[in-house]
This record gives sequence, C-alpha cells and structure tokens, in this order.
Amino acid sequence: MIEVSIFLSQGEKISGFQVTGHSGTAARGKDIVCAGVSSLAQTALLGIGEYLHREVEYSVASGKLCMKLKGAPDDLTEAVLQTMLLGLMEIEKLSPRAVRIKRVQEVT
Repeated sequence: MIEVSIFLSQGEKISGFQVTGHSGTAARGKDIVCAGVSSLAQTALLGIGEYLHREVEYSVASGKLCMKLKGAPDDLTEAVLQTMLLGLMEIEKLSPRAVRIKRVQEVT
C-alpha cells in the first residue's frame, strides 16, 4: 500500500507531503499506480523548487519521498500542491486498495 500524508499549516494550506510504500499491484517496473503517484509527487517537488524557486527540505529513497516547505505556504505553492493532491485523490479513487491519503494538521 502507498500511504500519502499531506501536511497542513495552521492556515490550512499544504506545507509538505510524504509518500511511502509500494502499491503491490504489479511487478516491479510495471506498476502504473506506483508510477503515477511517484510522477505526481516528484513533479510537485520539482515545480516548487525549480519553477517557483521556493526552498524545500526533501529526502528521496526507495519507496519514500518526503518534502517540506522551508517557508510558509503561499498561493503559488498551494496551487502546485493542490494539483498534486487532486491527481493523487483520483488514483486513490481508482485504486483504493493501493493508495491511502491522510491529512495531518501541523502542530506549532
């Protein structure tokens, strides 16, 4: 199962995310669910860093991608991360046994 945690700031904007696990729906290298989730998460990370030039902390390992904004979320980071979330929610709807999304409220 792929688990996605969406971290929400006090203002309810997305401040980061973590994706862990594998869907287990197909053989390694042929898993379109895992590929779709990975593509959405990596594209959001790249868009925020390379296009919006926002500072982020991130880590990437096999079966894990974690990203956290260093600054406060703003309207542009929110647009990128909400778009990622829309795509992830669609994958979750189509493959509920493979993907689970949860929202986590940050505590300051």
